[in-house]
Amino acid sequence: MKTMILTAYGDDAEFSLADTARPTVTAGHVVLRVHATSINTVDTMIKSMGKDLPLSPDLPAVLGMDFAGVIEEVGDGVSGFAPGDEVYGCAGGLADLKGALAEYMLADAKLIAHKPKTLSMREAAAMPLVGITAYEGLQRAGVTSGQKVLVQGGAGGVGHLAVQLAKHFGADVSATGTGDAQMAVIQSYGARPIDFMKEKIADYVEAHTGGTGFDVIFDAVGGQNMTNSFEAAALNADVVSTVALLEIDLTPAHFKGLSLHVVFMLLPMLHNHQREVHGAILKSLAEIVDSAAVKPLLDDQQFGLEEVGAAYARLGSGQAIGKVVVEI
Repeated sequence: MKTMILTAYGDDAEFSLADTARPTVTAGHVVLRVHATSINTVDTMIKSMGKDLPLSPDLPAVLGMDFAGVIEEVGDGVSGFAPGDEVYGCAGGLADLKGALAEYMLADAKLIAHKPKTLSMREAAAMPLVGITAYEGLQRAGVTSGQKVLVQGGAGGVGHLAVQLAKHFGADVSATGTGDAQMAVIQSYGARPIDFMKEKIADYVEAHTGGTGFDVIFDAVGGQNMTNSFEAAALNADVVSTVALLEIDLTPAHFKGLSLHVVFMLLPMLHNHQREVHGAILKSLAEIVDSAAVKPLLDDQQFGLEEVGAAYARLGSGQAIGKVVVEI
């Protein structure tokens, strides 16, 4: 099968086309024909940093975590899936799990679900990692109808789905971004756009919560932005972070009684821990998508398998609006 591999890590490392062996199905797994895979920030981090990240695979590496495709073979012990089924998931591209930048892929059946019927393969491939992250974060924060929710980075990969899911769960949603394009994306989902470059936190907290703060803050920006999330939070609020890699003074969180939820959705793949939870979330997401409540945003540039280097560059440029997808 055709596979795009990395033989070195680093910013200047290039993908090369190789002819590799098609995977053999094993118990509890499926072999699927990959139709599309999307690129996430963590993929670009692996390519750039290599073994400086503990989750990076050995070289030669096959990256690509997200995928949509069609099952070719089903291993012993797998139920609920059959050859010919259209599925999607996030099941490889890190540690010892080979990724989706290939014509065929071996995937743990616990990490996949039947793809949303209303989405194309390209659209479905954009969903898994960001969708699971958004869903898990909102679920752990206990988002309920009528709450005031702030999504930090509401036009980003995770953020744009968190906005739509929070709306689906009945919340009153505001979201930060900057620039006309991001404001338009946020507004298109029925959320209240906030340009963080133009509006002070105290001002939008007063305008949209009467000064009491937001009940739930989904921080998809991460890093030092967490201090902004603390400032915008109500007393006893829940703060969800997808990038908590920093040292920070928790004093403001203490005096507001905040609950902090750190979402690291790669744990089930890395540690074979509760993988079935991801399959269940993907099943729920497919139902929500097919109810017309959520739809992924895709960048308008399209790439084929041998153009994966250009696709990585597109995401790294910061110019993409929506998920960058590679069609196999």
